[in-house]
Amino acid sequence: MVYHSTFVKDEGITKACGCPLLPLKSHIRGPAPVSDQATTDIIDEAITFFRANVFFKNFDIQSPADKLLIYLTFYINVALKRLEGCRTLAEGTKAVINLGLEDVPVPGEPGFPFPGLFPVPASKQEAELLRNYLKQIREETSGRLLGVAYRPNGTPNKWWLAFAKRKFINTIAL
Repeated sequence: MVYHSTFVKDEGITKACGCPLLPLKSHIRGPAPVSDQATTDIIDEAITFFRANVFFKNFDIQSPADKLLIYLTFYINVALKRLEGCRTLAEGTKAVINLGLEDVPVPGEPGFPFPGLFPVPASKQEAELLRNYLKQIREETSGRLLGVAYRPNGTPNKWWLAFAKRKFINTIAL
């Protein structure tokens, strides 16, 4: 059984291209509302559910937050692929920073991993809002992922990096 997001209520949540701009426990500037540090956010869910959800080839979408969970699961898969060859936390940090500096495609642009997941933006402002949100959420996810992919002594956690070899929803992470 696939793990779904607990953020099913979307009243009062801003959306861009059908993607809910959920609150984040983040110090990174961006369009996401700030969440209470004591609560679980979508990034915590994505990291927690990643190792279970990555085994599934189908994902039944039950809420708009599930779409964001799919996107984050794929991004975590991409980040783990980049961390696969890094033997120290310093090397891993450098690899993840370089991943964060890459362009973030939005639906309708080449390079967006799931063309049918979100509708194409209706305006340039909506596209930029989604791009900035995805950039913010990717940067925050990368930082938190380093905390679980590497042990406190800076060595790789093989129980996490082993999942870099998995394909999520039969999609190859580059």
